[in-house]
Amino acid sequence: MIKAYPNLVIDVSKIRNNTKIVRDLCMAKGIELAGVIKGFNGIPEVAEAMAKSGCKQLASSRMEQLKEIKLRGHGIDTLLLRIPMLSELDQVVKYADISLQSEKTVLEALNDKAQEQGVRHRVILMRDLGDLREGVMTREALIELALFVEKQLKHIILEGIGCNLSCYGSILPTVENMSQLVSDARAIEEIIQRPLRYVSGGATTTLPLLHRDLLPEGINHLRVGEGIICAMDLPLHFKTDIEGLQTEVFTIEAEIIELAKKPSYPIGEKCVNAFGEVVDYEDKGERLRALLALGNRDVGSYTALVPLDEGVELVGASSDHLILDVENSVKDLKVGDILSFGMFYQGVLYATDKCYMNIEMVG
Repeated sequence: MIKAYPNLVIDVSKIRNNTKIVRDLCMAKGIELAGVIKGFNGIPEVAEAMAKSGCKQLASSRMEQLKEIKLRGHGIDTLLLRIPMLSELDQVVKYADISLQSEKTVLEALNDKAQEQGVRHRVILMRDLGDLREGVMTREALIELALFVEKQLKHIILEGIGCNLSCYGSILPTVENMSQLVSDARAIEEIIQRPLRYVSGGATTTLPLLHRDLLPEGINHLRVGEGIICAMDLPLHFKTDIEGLQTEVFTIEAEIIELAKKPSYPIGEKCVNAFGEVVDYEDKGERLRALLALGNRDVGSYTALVPLDEGVELVGASSDHLILDVENSVKDLKVGDILSFGMFYQGVLYATDKCYMNIEMVG
């Protein structure tokens, strides 16, 4: 059978392996693991592998992905990661067992929807610890919101509190801000006179603290996707190498459509590129260049790719073309040859969201 390209190869055995390693790391410290499936757009086979490998919940920011999990009957709790829209609350109650929340207006409407459906919906209230995305900014405001849920919303269960760091403001989880979250939780528990089930200490970027045994006691829940599906992000960006995590869980293969010697510096008067960017180019003289049928439209940015063939270097990309310097390739390349690339998180996110992308499951 002729294979179609670009071809996204997903090694499900590596998903199982990485999920188990992160789960064991969490379990050793009494932490429950929510497996985040949004990074690969909730592909059911991959989500199922995470569920069967020790995740307590499957989590996504997209209701469509949580609905798919529920309809497939995996029997695992679903967690909505993005503060819900008022317009989707019917679906939230129906398909998300737990949701992250920060808005009183949304909580009031959610309570009404839960009452209509005859259920009690569980929520984790979000505290903004400086990353400036979702969450209330002060302990006082968090306590006030927690009391409102606990005392006035009969169809909402206050499950815990949480935070998100590094996704927008690039703020690292630290001993100090994680301790602040634990302290906030204890203050709420003292007022409501019962323990909170979850103190959710963030996502993949909290794993370095956990791995170094620096995560404050009291953090008992993490939401991890990137650290499972793109393990090479941890050592590169966070200087954390967790033993046993396997890389190249997702790889992409693309076909050479042109191969020619060309100058490395563009000729003529410069303007912006296809994305409105002014790019600086390095003049290396004439080089052997390969043009591939893969572009930023497929992977977000070509910088999210890592060539797996020796002597191949990324040069640039447009929407539908990837440009490589193959002057030093150890292979004698020709038009029609296939080259492979590892992928960082952005690449996986974009590649799994394309209906025209051929997907191959292995392992």
